[in-house]
Amino acid sequence: MATDNTNQNEHGIANFAALKTAIANGEEQSIRSLLPDEPMQDLEKSYLIELAKLNNNHTIISLLEDIQVKK
Repeated sequence: MATDNTNQNEHGIANFAALKTAIANGEEQSIRSLLPDEPMQDLEKSYLIELAKLNNNHTIISLLEDIQVKK
């Protein structure tokens, strides 16, 4: 069971890194495909929104603001 959890964490970390890169590069289509289907931690979401604000891309900011937060 630990192996499954490790694989999920590694996938999650790789996906988050790819999402950060896509945001920094302004790649809206990539961001749409990388956005998680499940809720995200508030800290992660806030970080991504701040990163998007650096590029001032309102479409990307809106996409990120729509992500559900884990409770």
